[in-house]
Amino acid sequence: MENTLVLVKPDGVKKGLTGEIIRRFEQRGLQIVALKMLRLSEEKAKIHYEEHKEKPFFGELVDFITSGPIVAMVVRGEKAIKVVRTMMGTTNPVEAAPGTIRGDFALSMAQNIIHGSDSELSAIRETKIYFQDDEIQG
Repeated sequence: MENTLVLVKPDGVKKGLTGEIIRRFEQRGLQIVALKMLRLSEEKAKIHYEEHKEKPFFGELVDFITSGPIVAMVVRGEKAIKVVRTMMGTTNPVEAAPGTIRGDFALSMAQNIIHGSDSELSAIRETKIYFQDDEIQG
């Protein structure tokens, strides 16, 4: 079994999509093993997006992810990282297939509803930003 970090970004929370997103994952057979709502600090946002710190859009990423509450969760399942990323759809929602989370609910890359770790190493690193080991079930 594999774990991955998923964030419902401020636009997803504001639109009331958290339950729908969880429902989709659970219906697919994935398990939510940790879950919390929080307001991300600028410091933690910079750590989360550290791989983009030299890119011109870094400030926009930090500003957006800290603009409202987010929901962080650890999702577990067989090939969870790939399954979640497929369910999310492409980063650019205009190109995301209908039936994916971004294809159904997002309109711009800047506000694209959801984040999911893109590799096993990212999942481990990112999960530690949001959860202590004893907060993850099983």
